[in-house]
Amino acid sequence: MSEPLIHVENLTKIFTSGLIGGFEIRAVDDVTFDIKKGEIVSLVGESGSGKTTIGKLILRLITPTSGRILFKGENILEFDKKRLKKYYYKHVQAVFQDPFASFNPVYPIDRAFDLVFNSFLPKVGPGERDELIDNALEQVGLNPDEIRGKYPHQLSGGQLQRILIARALLVEPELLIADEAVSMLDASTRIDILNLLGEVRDKLGTSVLFVTHDLALGYYISDKTIIMYRGTIVEMGDTEKVFKNALHPYTRMLLESVPDLNVKWEFRKSIEPEKEEEGVYQIQGCRYAPRCPLVKDVCWREKPKLVEVEKDHWVACHLHGGE
Repeated sequence: MSEPLIHVENLTKIFTSGLIGGFEIRAVDDVTFDIKKGEIVSLVGESGSGKTTIGKLILRLITPTSGRILFKGENILEFDKKRLKKYYYKHVQAVFQDPFASFNPVYPIDRAFDLVFNSFLPKVGPGERDELIDNALEQVGLNPDEIRGKYPHQLSGGQLQRILIARALLVEPELLIADEAVSMLDASTRIDILNLLGEVRDKLGTSVLFVTHDLALGYYISDKTIIMYRGTIVEMGDTEKVFKNALHPYTRMLLESVPDLNVKWEFRKSIEPEKEEEGVYQIQGCRYAPRCPLVKDVCWREKPKLVEVEKDHWVACHLHGGE
């Protein structure tokens, strides 16, 4: 098998709550997974699951407490600032949740593209720059004449999000991290952006890490799905297998939470948020134990291991051999 584009190994990030006497929060706890070239991977979970933290760790926006992040076999945690800027960020780009916050409102859109050229492609002349920008905008379905020279407030959220993708594509990245990239957009625009990410993968071979709390979006776009809960991976694998044969109680709960348009939606009794958030991070065993309707004694004592229950389908649960 070929080497993965990104290999995340035993990745852990611990935050401390409070200055004195605070408790530790393992936002990411011993996480391991791969992203292959040309693969779309969805990182799915509720708020506080650690999915955005993983994206920031891969982008080196924050430093992990322990673990490794390998890009083409090289540990990016050993890269100095120069190698990060000139090499790594040319191959790994990001599109974040709020498209309006990604632009300086006092400058026209063109400046965002100029910064890319100044940082990564300084030898490209003005004429070639214009051509590359126009091609990138057309590639994401925008008319350059309607975009160039405009200010962020003159454009819609959907247009700005497409511009962010176009800006990232200027450097022809091998990995695009889309962190809740469609959550602030209306339903029809969301589908357009998802289809665009799929086209980028199909045409350019770009891998995508799609961070989302919405299962339906993850199912629509991804080849592989990783289900996160309180910093840990509880289920992972081929998207069809994870959704059609969900094994972990948390994954099943998430699927139950999706409203059925054919019936009047009601709260399920199995959905019970924790009363004490701090206590979840002190549990030695499975962090889902306080909410799990199938909890056993061993779930409180021992953390389940991620085991492969069928080809391309892993689960961390004592009900399925996670001893």
